[in-house]
Amino acid sequence: MKKYTLGIDYGTLSGRTVLVDVENGEEVCFSVLEYPHGIMDEYLPGSTKRLAPETALQQPQDYLDVLQKTIPEVLEMGKVSKEQIIGIGVDFTSCTVLPVDADGQPLCFHEQYKDRPHAYVKLWKHHAAQYEADRFNEVAYKRNEKFMDRYGGRMSSEWVVPKAMQILDEDEAIYQAMDRFIEAGDWVVQMLVGQEKRSLCQAGYKAVWSKKDGYPSKDFFEDLNPKMREFVDEKLSRDIYATTDCAGNLTKEAAKLTGLLEGTPVAIANIDAHVALPAVRITGPGKMLMIMGTSTCHIMMSEEERFIPGVGGVVEDGVVPGYYAYEAGQACVGDHFDWFVKNCLPKAYHDEANERNMDVHQLLVERVKDQEPGESGLLALDWWNGNRSILTDAELSGLLIGATLQTKPEEIYRALIEATAFGTRVITEAFEDGGVPIEELYAAGGIAQKNAMMMQIYADVTNKEIRISSSKQAPALGAALFASVAAGKEGGGYDSLEEAAEQMARLQDKVYIPNPKHVEAYNQLYKEYKILHDYFGQGENDVMKRLKAIKSAIIDKK
Repeated sequence: MKKYTLGIDYGTLSGRTVLVDVENGEEVCFSVLEYPHGIMDEYLPGSTKRLAPETALQQPQDYLDVLQKTIPEVLEMGKVSKEQIIGIGVDFTSCTVLPVDADGQPLCFHEQYKDRPHAYVKLWKHHAAQYEADRFNEVAYKRNEKFMDRYGGRMSSEWVVPKAMQILDEDEAIYQAMDRFIEAGDWVVQMLVGQEKRSLCQAGYKAVWSKKDGYPSKDFFEDLNPKMREFVDEKLSRDIYATTDCAGNLTKEAAKLTGLLEGTPVAIANIDAHVALPAVRITGPGKMLMIMGTSTCHIMMSEEERFIPGVGGVVEDGVVPGYYAYEAGQACVGDHFDWFVKNCLPKAYHDEANERNMDVHQLLVERVKDQEPGESGLLALDWWNGNRSILTDAELSGLLIGATLQTKPEEIYRALIEATAFGTRVITEAFEDGGVPIEELYAAGGIAQKNAMMMQIYADVTNKEIRISSSKQAPALGAALFASVAAGKEGGGYDSLEEAAEQMARLQDKVYIPNPKHVEAYNQLYKEYKILHDYFGQGENDVMKRLKAIKSAIIDKK
């Protein structure tokens, strides 16, 4: 009887389940559910009161709907019985975090809290806690807290503690009502196995925990807010589990919800980007993976712990036990291009794409793919959703320079792509300057699969060869791979991540090789990008922040 694992991948806009053959990593089939509530960034359901700027909330019922809908569908499509599923793995976009009661129920499920924004999930791209992040940084520097070195010297508004601080600042009743503040990935696993099992990966990168030192001191939290002195013990947990651990077994209730066999092993939750490393056969140092979607996460490993300014985190055993794993990222990549297509593209472009039965993104690429670097005269900054690395500042915004009356939409589109490539180069240079050499680049995600022009631009801008994942669902495949380790050899899986990756992971034959002529041209453009990057991003001109403050003040008065 053939054996399979399930990889359940929760993204920004949808959740998907992939059915994977344990023997060879074949992705038999997958099912996707677009979140019915999507991203709530303007209003709560049924409400007419506008949410604060930079808010990004979700409804956790959508996550349960993913389990209920997509798992039975892949079993039916794959003609696989529940007895053939030997393990389940879950990955989640992070830091996506929610307040729950003592029974693990989200506070937004309670009638008395359904109209309270802070009772809902705060999605990773929720940036409304920037004030709290700034206060966190101020307190940490004043106290000379050494843990900040692990996080590039700055706390992001996206992470656990600033988001909790915002709840306490703006709706203390919700803060007091929540028994736990928990990552959505850990919460889904809890719904499957019936007990809380916090992931080392999520705690390390997003909740300021380290294997060596644990959490920051109670005195530190008290300095953030006297009511947060016991934050860790009251709202988080000191019980942290390795990503290669088994979280437990599927409960009777979860088996009924999913159509799976009660007792099926479930892996500890993982972050969506990190879980993809072994899915492209990266189980050691020197290789950086770019997970390219609505945002991009850059992940790699090293045998040594290095503190790199502006890089989002270094965590011991963060992906593969025995290595330090590093995370950096860009908060706006796929979102960048979708924003442009939806808001700035003339109707004629959409009409032509429809007439030719092609995606409008494909049309734009076709029109501009043969353009030389610098030919448009355009340059952009990729901060339409703030900067995650290396400036770690959600208050920054986008910029386009060089436009004229002759500028065409496709040229702007290419300039936005080039901006994200320059942003990646800033990150790779920070790693290498910090003593973490990058021998090879890898890419996974829908963009890496579909947009050859973009990947060639990245190779030319970084002057590095880029290898592409064969999987169209690399995070889901990675989650399925971790599920096979949770099952173990006796359960039909594998006893180590390295063994599982060797059997289940694969890459495309296609490799993007830098074009020397374009490398030289992009080196010139990158110098100009860095001037703008430093001028607007390092305090010399804070016009972006001043404009946001004016905007917020006007909205608050409405």
